[in-house]
Parts: sequence; C-alpha cells; structure tokens
Amino acid sequence: MRFAPVPLKAARGGILAHSLRLDGLHLRKGTVLGESEIAALKRAGLHEVTVALLAPDDLDENTAALRIGSAGAGAGIVASKAFAGRVNLLAASAGVVEISTGVVNAINRLHPAITLATLPPFSRVDKGQMLATIKIIPYGVAAAQVAQAAAQMAGALRLHPAIKKQVSLVMSKVDGMKSSLLDKGGKAVEARLSRLGAALEDCQIVPHEAVALGGAIKAAKGEIVLVLGGSATSDIEDIAPAALRLAGGEVLRFGIPVDPGNLLFLGAQSGRDVLGLPGCVRSMALNGADWVLERLVCGIKVDERMLTGMGVGGLLKEIPTRPQPRRAGAGHGRNVAVILLAAGQSRRMKERDKLLEMVDGQAMLHHAARAALESRADTVFVALPPQADARRARLAGLAVRPIEAVDFAEGMGGSLRNAMAEIGEGYDAVIVALADMPEITPAHYNALIKAYDPGTQREICRAMSEDGQPGHPVLFGQRFFENLAAASGDAGAREILRSSAEFIYNVKTAGRGAVLDLDTPEAWENWRKS
Repeated sequence: MRFAPVPLKAARGGILAHSLRLDGLHLRKGTVLGESEIAALKRAGLHEVTVALLAPDDLDENTAALRIGSAGAGAGIVASKAFAGRVNLLAASAGVVEISTGVVNAINRLHPAITLATLPPFSRVDKGQMLATIKIIPYGVAAAQVAQAAAQMAGALRLHPAIKKQVSLVMSKVDGMKSSLLDKGGKAVEARLSRLGAALEDCQIVPHEAVALGGAIKAAKGEIVLVLGGSATSDIEDIAPAALRLAGGEVLRFGIPVDPGNLLFLGAQSGRDVLGLPGCVRSMALNGADWVLERLVCGIKVDERMLTGMGVGGLLKEIPTRPQPRRAGAGHGRNVAVILLAAGQSRRMKERDKLLEMVDGQAMLHHAARAALESRADTVFVALPPQADARRARLAGLAVRPIEAVDFAEGMGGSLRNAMAEIGEGYDAVIVALADMPEITPAHYNALIKAYDPGTQREICRAMSEDGQPGHPVLFGQRFFENLAAASGDAGAREILRSSAEFIYNVKTAGRGAVLDLDTPEAWENWRKS
C-alpha cells in the first residue's frame, strides 16, 4: 500500500486519508475516490489529495479484518460486521473465554498493520459480550499477511459455556450466627450461578461440625458441591476440609494467591468437585472463588498449576482490573465530563428530527446541552453525526465541545466509542446522557456527581425516577473508561451495567425525567399536552 499526497489525476480509486470540508463539500476519510469525487475536489480548487493506494496484492481494511475475524469465529463465538477496519468477536452464550496468549502475541507480531486485543484469559462473559477486537491500522494490508493471521486465529480464543448446571450448597452455622448472614450467603451464591445459567440443586444448613458437614457433603445432589462455613477455614486440618475427608473425599489444594478469596480449598468427592468457599463470597465483589467456580461450572479442569498461576493479576483488593486510589469525600474535588449522545438518526420520528423539537422555546438539543452545562460537571462533550449542520447550529453560543461520531450508524456504542477516544484520561468520571430527554435538569447531573464515591464502591451512579425506575443519565468512574472505549453496537453501555452490578448505586431523582425520552411524534404531542 502506498500512502502519499498525489495529483488529482492519479487519485482515482484511492482511499481518502483525511476528511475534507471545503465550500460545502464534505468527504469523509475512508471514501474511495471516483470520478465524481475527483471532479468535486477540482471544483473546490484542489490539485492534490492525500490517499492510500492499494497494491494488487493488498486487501482493504474491512475485508482484511473480516477474514481474520471470521477465522476466529466458531463454536460459541460470532464475528460482527466489519466497520472502519474493525471486527469484534462476541460471545454467543454466557461462559468463560480461554485465550491463548502465545497465539495472540504471534498474530500481533506478524505486522504492525494487524492488531488483536482480547479480554484477560478465563474472563467470565455474558451472552453478546465482546471477547476480542481485530483492528487493521492502515487502510489496507497485504493479503499474504492477512492469510497468516487468519490461519493462526482459529486457535486464539475458545468459549467454554456452562456444562455443570446443577450445584449444591452446604452452609454451616455457629452459635449466635444471625440467620441474615446465611440468607446473604445463599443469595450471593445463587446470583453467581445465575450469571452462567446454572442453579442450586439443593441447599443444606448444618452445625459447624465435621461430622454434620461431612454428612451434608455426602448427601448433596449437585454436580459440584460448594461449602460455605460459618467460621473461616484457616488450615487444611480445619473443620470444613476435615468434613470433606469424612465424606470420602480429598483436599487437593488449600489456599490460592488471590486476594480477597485466598482462604479457599478445592477437593473432590465421588467424582465431583468440592469447593470450600471463603467468607468474602457473601459479598458480590469479585474474589478468588469467582475465578475457580466459573471455571468449574464451565467444565475447565482446575488443578494446582492453574491455581498457583492466579497470582499474577490476583490482587483484587481494590478493584477487578486495576488499582483505584481511595479518595475521601463523595463527589468532591473530582473532574467529571458529560458525554451527551446526540448522533441518533430519529428513525421513528417520520422524517422529523427529535433533537430539533422545541422545549421551553429552545431546540431539544440546546435544552439538553444547557442542562449539562449548568451542572457541576467540568466539560460537556456532544457526540454528533457527520454533516449535522442543523444540530450544530442549535449549539451555537454554548460552551460545549462537539465530537464527530463517525461510527454513529453502528448505534449508541459507536458514538460512545468515538467520544471516549476524544476525551482522554484527564477525568475521574464521565456521565453518559441522552439528548432526547426533556425533563433532565442540572439537578440530575449534580445528584450523580455528589453520589460518586469509589471508596464505597459507588463507581457507577445511575439516575432513577422518583418511583424507583432506573434510567439516565449514568455516571461511570475511571475504572470503566476502557470498557466504554470498547463499546459497540446499539447496546451502548448496557453490557457494563449487566456485568458490574456490584458497583452500581441508584440515585433517586425528582419526577419522571430519568426515564422519559421522546422518540415519536405521538410521544412529543402527548408530552406537550401533559
């Protein structure tokens, strides 16, 4: 591939390197220049243009990405459509994704033009969640290199769905133990299993004694037996491991290099796995038991080598993916940006633009931007589609920062991804807001900013209507910036909300503003009447 400025007469068939906006002419980067485009450039007074010219043995970015992505699809993994040189691999069902680090590294070493980014190995995923993304960096790449990457891609990822669907739970209680603690443990275990499509076959509660526990383990009916002691297991000879041996089982490993969750033991009894749970499973915060339980349910062999290999990345004390400094004072002294999503296509408005509808004497978009600007947020970014001159005009005079959402046609996820690429890392949190909600006020934003507190795991603050319905806007702490930057499709940030329930704090706001959006002419008419 050749990338260079060339005379217009040599630009036919070239891929436009940079967007051009000249005297009413607007050509997006990535446009393949034909005779009409070249003629328009001539009329605009240009004599040369920077393009990418593919060689006969090159593939364009979308074709290259799709060939590699399609090679990685298979049982339980589907490839998205190609867009802007990118193809995402998605989970067809909930499960655990196994990543071959060696294969991924080998693909990334083939050529700088070809990149493959994945989730960490053995991540638990929900149906539809992104597992990996293939991105072709330039506008084209040699077909031979694509073929090499595609040949290796088949061994890069493997999705393990849940195969052990029935799980038993044995809990023990000590004198003076509150029943609420038992309830909390049982509900936390059920919630973990439900994320993978598994369920509790039976649940027994017995005294915290080796004989009673051993009998319960033996009587359990599930394919996996979980043991949650009323007192923490502190030694391999303690009551719960001793109970497993009394039931005819064996303890294979006590203790793992993951914190929290290191007081865990793994054993076997009558051909099934037995997992001794640490007390921290009563909380939904991620811990070492999650990693082990998820793999067992998905039929992945867990042995001592795998357990001892969990130390790298096993520091979960602060947050799942990276250390997060704890700062005093909820919501105070933080830099917060607003992303106002205004790139939707108003498909249900019968050729009207809902963001140009009037609210209190101003266009809906102007009204929404002012609400964000008058809040305690530091900066307001507005994601707009290309060539949205009418919408841009409604923002005139407002101190917002427009962002061209080139991927707007993909849906909310594309606009969000484009916005995050512009924002950078200078903020503690971002508030994702929709531009078609006429009853959102500065108070909604301020309530989220005030509630945000990483020190108490309030790291996703979601506005809720007065009657308790969750809605918008939603604040995301810096922990989730990478996830937002990888958003795709029309789901926007919904996948983050589904997989991070333990970090969500619902903030009740006045009225119905948090759940009222207007997508049709009829909805606008009814709202105005009311």
